[in-house]
Amino acid sequence: MPKITFMGAGSTVFARNVLGDCMCTPSLRDSEIALYDIDPKRLEESEIILSAINKNTNENRATIKTYLGVENRREALRGADFVVNAIQVGLYDPCTIIDFEVPKKYGLRQTIGDTLGIGGIMRALRTIPVMQGFADDIQAVCPNAWFLNYTNPMAMLSGYMQRYTGVKTVGLCHSVQVCSEHLLNTLGMADKLEGRKETIAGINHMAWLLELYDKDGNDLYPEIRRRAEEKNRTEKHGDMVRFEYIKRLGYYCTESSEHNAEYNPLFIKSRLPELIDRFNIPLDEYPRRCVNQIEGWEKEKNDILNDGKVTHERTREYASYIMEAIVTGNPYKIGGNVLNTGLIDNLPADACVEVSCLVDNMGVHPCHVGRLPVQLAGMNMTNINPQLMTIEAAVTKKRESIYQAAMLDPHTAAELSIDEIVAMCDDLIEAHGEYMKDYR
Repeated sequence: MPKITFMGAGSTVFARNVLGDCMCTPSLRDSEIALYDIDPKRLEESEIILSAINKNTNENRATIKTYLGVENRREALRGADFVVNAIQVGLYDPCTIIDFEVPKKYGLRQTIGDTLGIGGIMRALRTIPVMQGFADDIQAVCPNAWFLNYTNPMAMLSGYMQRYTGVKTVGLCHSVQVCSEHLLNTLGMADKLEGRKETIAGINHMAWLLELYDKDGNDLYPEIRRRAEEKNRTEKHGDMVRFEYIKRLGYYCTESSEHNAEYNPLFIKSRLPELIDRFNIPLDEYPRRCVNQIEGWEKEKNDILNDGKVTHERTREYASYIMEAIVTGNPYKIGGNVLNTGLIDNLPADACVEVSCLVDNMGVHPCHVGRLPVQLAGMNMTNINPQLMTIEAAVTKKRESIYQAAMLDPHTAAELSIDEIVAMCDDLIEAHGEYMKDYR
């Protein structure tokens, strides 16, 4: 009987998807599920909802236990086979608000701010110490567990765990599974979905759709390039940045246009505000989503708790499929975030890269890719540089390393001077208080 520990169980919707998936999987239905969080209210809500799913879809076959607070964390992890990480250190209020509002005073605008940019840097720096605590506990009470990380910034957090702890870690994202499907649907090519063949590799949120063929082996990219350019030229839509990638770089990438708008110096420019409208870029998108999600969750929670009839169907999240493959030995292919152990030849060995991985009862086995096209590796490197520098800051606890990470961030450096970057970082460190106490 596997034991699955879910860190950040107060992320109720996500916990419901991942753990509900496990309850819909024959080899995982009898699992012991340990829910861990530091928020008693959210932990209780998750327990109620997951218990309802266990009753309604799983005949109460899973055993669900809750663990509240840091003092109970090691017991939550004890004997775990799988640890799913979905924490958000500092939450929307106050930390995400700070990550957006302080940079605005310097004229630096963001869309999402959870993966790169100054928002991603600060989020990593307040999360890595918590992750190190997880690693210490895992090595003490469940050293053979697989750590399935869903928390952003994915490459920074997974890369830290892979380089500086002994924990078996793979980072998991939602975007690989739907990349080509979204592209073909958007371009009116849904008839090419069935039986398609693809290759995706790069880094998290900027992994490249390198090849895409239909079931008969025909290359779909020539028609994709033609339709994407025409769509960007003739209509306003929600994926204009990535379609511009296709035109200028030749390839589509995994994560959304609102994310990728802030991963480079090309689209958000205070001196060229017309680009925001031209490429339909939603500034301050993540805070807006947070507010809507909080309001939406309150209504959904009340509906669920009132009738208790919540059920679940297995989603496309990778976690349950990874667990199933390890438990049963039946192989499964994922897109995983792993250390670049010679997988992508023209990216650095310290980088956390996103590549195809085969999963079986021996674990996660990344697949060799070779060289990326030079322009794609170059775009990845502009993101890898601040990622590696942020990890360096977290390890050394040097404030100047935070400055250097921000200086290397392509969007931040395109907008601000060095003096402004240093002043902004100082303001953020001060505003985040105890979360950044190691740098004060």
